[in-house]
Amino acid sequence: MQVPVNVYAEMTPNPATMKFVANKYILINNESVEFTNGNDAKGYSPLALELFNFPFVKGVYMSSNFVTITKDASIPWDYITMEIREFIREWITDGKEVLTKVPDAKPLPVEDSSAPLKEYLPSEYDDAIRSLLDEHIRGAVEQDGGAIDFRSFEDGVVTVLLKGSCAGCPSSTITLKNGIENILKQHLPAVKEVVAENA
Repeated sequence: MQVPVNVYAEMTPNPATMKFVANKYILINNESVEFTNGNDAKGYSPLALELFNFPFVKGVYMSSNFVTITKDASIPWDYITMEIREFIREWITDGKEVLTKVPDAKPLPVEDSSAPLKEYLPSEYDDAIRSLLDEHIRGAVEQDGGAIDFRSFEDGVVTVLLKGSCAGCPSSTITLKNGIENILKQHLPAVKEVVAENA
């Protein structure tokens, strides 16, 4: 017997994003993907590509059993939440492909194109920082419809990349400083500061 698919909408700390949670996994193997426009999604995610057909959709982030949608300010969530929720539910119910291929990680755009891309050198603290992020932070961030990726540790500064609802969230700075930074400093005295690469 096939279990009916349920999808519910959940507010996130970021007013521009809404998390749509399904009662089944849509991505496996700890995969997560983020698309900022339809062209990014082409050849990778048929679901994201279709979601960008909604004129207000500005970003799609997917992980395990949820899709986080970032919208523009043209229309309030009240008017569109049910429509998106139903669209995602039908897509999953019909067994349509969510993700055909995980895109390669691409470097963040650099303001000055003549500047070399930032290269991160490994440090002796990388594994400990990743482990602390996995153990103490990742679950809470995913709960809010986002993700955090470790980028580097250099001269006491931990650099992370924020994705999904965390990217561009007004409260992400508070989360970075009061939450993540405090936890890492507590466990690793070598950590002096945490910054977001895309903040």
